[in-house]
Amino acid sequence: MASQSETGGLVLASKSASRRAMLDAAGVAYRSIPADLDERALEAQLGPAARPQTVALELARAKALSVCLQAPEELVLGSDSLVECGGRRFDKPACRSDAVEHLRFFSGKVMHLHSAAVIARGGEVLRSQVSVASLQVAQLSDRFIEDYLDHEWPAVSGCVGVFRIEGRGVQLFRAIEGDHFTVLGMPLLAVLQFLRELGALSP
Repeated sequence: MASQSETGGLVLASKSASRRAMLDAAGVAYRSIPADLDERALEAQLGPAARPQTVALELARAKALSVCLQAPEELVLGSDSLVECGGRRFDKPACRSDAVEHLRFFSGKVMHLHSAAVIARGGEVLRSQVSVASLQVAQLSDRFIEDYLDHEWPAVSGCVGVFRIEGRGVQLFRAIEGDHFTVLGMPLLAVLQFLRELGALSP
């Protein structure tokens, strides 16, 4: 069972349904305060040469520290995911036509999904982790892509990689290497260990 830390509970700095579902399924008590952050502006500051894992970690860090201002006594969990494929970084698709172009580019390639988590309190980062999963994308025809998006859009509009692995998105891949929770968008096992170390989860 989850318990509260000595100085307060846990705040998830996100409105992500998949991250909330992971914490709910794990029995972790938390409340959600989505971070008010211009992610694309921050990514632009880091520059095109920044490594994908660095970008994911910095975005997760910025989210956690932003929400710390609203919950200074509580542990704040920030998380972010970023896709790299063919030497390019990909964010969430801005529209359906953007999603089509992303999927066309991913077709037949290996997609690297970087998922980061940062736990902070009082403006100080206490723990951080970045994990990566490699996903071999199948050859995707235009007909498949359109049919896929007919079923999955707009649900996947908020997903980097344009997929929900727990849904129809599993059809995009031939093989996956990496932690299941990383693919879902957060290195949950590391997060649970951090919460145990910080006294927010019973050992």
